Amino acid sequence: MANSQHEIPLILASSSPRRGALLRQAGIAFGVASPPFCEPAGLLANLTPAQQTEALAYFKARSVQRDHRDAFLLGADTLASIEGRALGKPADAAEAHSMLESLSGTRHEVTTGVALLGPARGRLIASETTRVTMRRMTGSEIDGYVSSGEWRGKAGAYALQETADRFIRDISGSFSNVVGLPIELVTRMIDELRQRPKAHKTT
Repeated sequence: MANSQHEIPLILASSSPRRGALLRQAGIAFGVASPPFCEPAGLLANLTPAQQTEALAYFKARSVQRDHRDAFLLGADTLASIEGRALGKPADAAEAHSMLESLSGTRHEVTTGVALLGPARGRLIASETTRVTMRRMTGSEIDGYVSSGEWRGKAGAYALQETADRFIRDISGSFSNVVGLPIELVTRMIDELRQRPKAHKTT
């Protein structure tokens, strides 16, 4: 879905190269604005993983709205979770090691919240969840993966689109969601918001 020159531009409120690549692969034209927003540690702990990702996606999109009032703003946030316990981006190698140990040999969930804000056209907030089955990893495999550094900036401490795919047995749901952006959901949201009357105001 490519944007025509007459359409309102889309701004991705994220510096994630993975999310940008997914949008380009889908033929969606966009600009980038890194959100001046630090994810609050523990502030959303009482919410479900889906609620956490939706809230953070909205805050990211809203944080760049002042400088892009005439654009559609797309924010996203991804968490892995197991038995309702959310796993975000590990702070260091030790936390990455701990996350991988907890996910090894499990069927866990990866959830991405998406927020789309439009100029005078309201907002849409939704999330997508994919179930991932990971085979049991050996201690040396975990050590090697942590040493590779691929865990940095990755929810749940692994990147499916890089070399961690060798640890995955099954994926039920959207593959792009695990990478960081459920592109099918995003496309539907963009289409819906573009069709809304301009009289609707962003709240």
